[in-house]
Amino acid sequence: MFACAERAKLRFSMTSPTIRELLSYRLHRVANLLSRGAEMRYRREFGVSLWEWRTVALLGGAAEPQSLNELARAAGMDKGQMSRVVSGLTRRKIIFRETDASDGRGIRLSLTQPGKRLYRKLIAAAAERNSAFLGCLNARERECLEQAMTKLAHEARSFIQQEKHGR
Repeated sequence: MFACAERAKLRFSMTSPTIRELLSYRLHRVANLLSRGAEMRYRREFGVSLWEWRTVALLGGAAEPQSLNELARAAGMDKGQMSRVVSGLTRRKIIFRETDASDGRGIRLSLTQPGKRLYRKLIAAAAERNSAFLGCLNARERECLEQAMTKLAHEARSFIQQEKHGR
């Protein structure tokens, strides 16, 4: 049986790859497929979009109320898009807005009681999907994937820092 690195050498050529062979493209495709499937289920079962699900999940997993900027940054969304998502969830009484005590102009966002109930259902569905998706991998492959994802995330952050400093 080959180790992960040996398998990678056999599958990927470093000479003149096509876009379909680039890691970033392949990861993006898998992420999009996962997101599309998740969106279909969350809309059908819970009546929420993928962005709404992510917003509820981020607020539900936060230790304290979040600002709009914190939430947008964590979700990887721009502030305007997050504002629209939050407004819709607030109208539906899933999110509660309160004035930030330390900054009268700012707001803090948290889940209402119905929002917390929705969060528990959504996170259970997400955990179920995650287990089913990873179920196609054996224990060694899951371990290898986890190690690879950790290394790749570290390397991606490193590349970002290099770009910020002009290499």
